[in-house]
Amino acid sequence: MTSTRDERPMPAGDDTIDVLVVDDDFRVARVHRAYVERLDVFRVVGVAGTGEQAIAAVDELRPDLVLLDLYLPDLFGLDVIPRLRTAGHDCDVMVISAAREADAVRGAVRQGVVDYLLKPFDFEDLRGRLERYAVQRGRLLDTVVRGQADVDRVLAGAGAAVAVSPVLPKGMSAETAGLIERTLREADGTLSATECAGLTGVSRVSARRYLEYFHTAGSVEVSLRYGATGRPERRYRFLGPGGGRAVGGRSGGLRPGGEVRA
Repeated sequence: MTSTRDERPMPAGDDTIDVLVVDDDFRVARVHRAYVERLDVFRVVGVAGTGEQAIAAVDELRPDLVLLDLYLPDLFGLDVIPRLRTAGHDCDVMVISAAREADAVRGAVRQGVVDYLLKPFDFEDLRGRLERYAVQRGRLLDTVVRGQADVDRVLAGAGAAVAVSPVLPKGMSAETAGLIERTLREADGTLSATECAGLTGVSRVSARRYLEYFHTAGSVEVSLRYGATGRPERRYRFLGPGGGRAVGGRSGGLRPGGEVRA
């Protein structure tokens, strides 16, 4: 199944990222499409259910990004990528699959995918990766290479801290990002999105969005605090530009207060 390009006129200077969703389960594809369309900068231009349909859709719709399942009925997803390259398509590919085999992950890396997201996942998981992709894409499109420092900034990609990123996702402001970063830096331990909202004066939804973006960028650590009932609470700790450092010499597992490193 393949949908057609949205023919509505777009404004001049449009920076929309066109996305093709590829999944053999139409119900799953519908969910993925709904997730993507909740983000302003992204637009789903098509949905394909097989490898051959995906190849034909890329040829017709010319998307910027393909969300590619690996378990397709006719082709293994990774076999689709070299056929796209042979046909001259330079669209980016993000794997979204239940495939946990090391060979599949290594193969995806060799094929140059921009990310690899395991099913099942929720909207926040996909949003963080898409926003990180949008930032990196902006770097690649906008950067003028004058020397090694410019090259290093582009290659830093997802590993770069938010503080050194010149571009934030659409709808996010540098002022609010700085406010939330300072609040995390000054916190004694971890903060929840609700606590961060109370300290900064922004809404809980906005606080969580910035916190999740920082986590995706590698400058914030997330832990889960389990209560007696309900879903675990996500708590955030600032790591700094280096990211990924163990706090207090611990590298994971249970933490004081019933928290588990996510």
